[in-house]
Amino acid sequence: MKKAFLASMLAVSCVSAVAVTPIFAQAAQGPQLSQDEYADYQKVITATDGATKAAAAEAFLTKYPASTVKGTVLEQLLAGYAAANNAPKALDAADRLLAVDPNNIRALALKTSLLKAQGDAATDVAAKQAAYDKAADAASKGLKVTKPAAVSDADWTAITKQVTPYFYSAIGIDALTKKDSAGAISAYTAELKSVDPAVTQQPGPILQDTYFLAQAYYTSTPPDYLNCTFFATRTATFAPDQFKAQFQPLATYCYKKFHGAEDGYDAVKTAAAASVFPTPEFASSVKPAPTPADTVKQVLDSTPDVTKLALADVEYIIQNGTPDQAQKVFDGFKGKETKVPGKVVSITDTSLQLAVSDDAKQANPLVADFTITLKEAPKTAPAAGSDVNVIATFDSYTQKPLMITMTGGEIETKAAPKPAPAHKPAPRRR
Repeated sequence: MKKAFLASMLAVSCVSAVAVTPIFAQAAQGPQLSQDEYADYQKVITATDGATKAAAAEAFLTKYPASTVKGTVLEQLLAGYAAANNAPKALDAADRLLAVDPNNIRALALKTSLLKAQGDAATDVAAKQAAYDKAADAASKGLKVTKPAAVSDADWTAITKQVTPYFYSAIGIDALTKKDSAGAISAYTAELKSVDPAVTQQPGPILQDTYFLAQAYYTSTPPDYLNCTFFATRTATFAPDQFKAQFQPLATYCYKKFHGAEDGYDAVKTAAAASVFPTPEFASSVKPAPTPADTVKQVLDSTPDVTKLALADVEYIIQNGTPDQAQKVFDGFKGKETKVPGKVVSITDTSLQLAVSDDAKQANPLVADFTITLKEAPKTAPAAGSDVNVIATFDSYTQKPLMITMTGGEIETKAAPKPAPAHKPAPRRR
């Protein structure tokens, strides 16, 4: 995923999801506290520095474990660690608060955000999923919390508006990583509906999740290319200029898969910029692509000499044409040396597998559609996922599943940069 952009997107700290001042604080009734306990309590609630507040709260809880204001002090403890950006301690404080107040929505929101951040940062697949699962569980509980009687309607509206997007975001990423596209679509759609439209145009978690919504539509069964186009285009439209190119490929790919060509895409960009969700007018304005059979016939009718076909058209016809059409096209290229650009799927000695078509490159993980036997093993094998150009000769193919086999392959090497011309000193004046 686009790490640099996501870093900028997540500039809003996960702990900032919870404001420092709790809104569910219990009133410290004078008669309930001794003079010393009340003085220590005041040290907690009046501290303005996060670390100082947390230290005072920890000392209070140690000294008065059964205090009538324990819940309030735990909220202050949570707020202190959050303000100090001490994620491990904040997560522990959230669990301690939830042990005495299971429906504390701020604690659930902060726990959700911290666990989601753990998942975002994890490199181990199992650890990532485990963190996302826990975050989604906390988020689901948070969405079910009802307004406490002591909280005003205005305060409840304010806090739920603040934390609801975090809950849906955690549920969405948990579903997406489990390949539950329907669940991810539901969560991310609810997230976008829960915020002001202006927020969806700003670099941040909401725009990031707009892209994830596009991915969820793309990975649906069958893929929903039109909705993928809309949300990926909206992400690319509002992403900072230096990152637009990283998000545009999915938008363009889905549009071409739905429409069959790139014509008319400017109207899509206009529509995606104007609305958070696709309108009925948008859905009816984009014409679906011809069927694969129609496309194959159109290409062959317009190019009678099959040897003039582009590599992408050759592969498309072999994959989507009738057996006779596929054989006719391949016969025009068999034994012909051709440059093949693609992404490395794997390489073992002299056997190189490439992802060449757009579909193969967009797949996660990459899918090989070309197998090339190299003349000799490269001294330095290209890394999986890297882009290479290979000069090779067509040899054979299978149509279902598609695999085009080539021989005599040579990986193009980049020419060494020419040395800069030596600087000649200016002639001295006499």
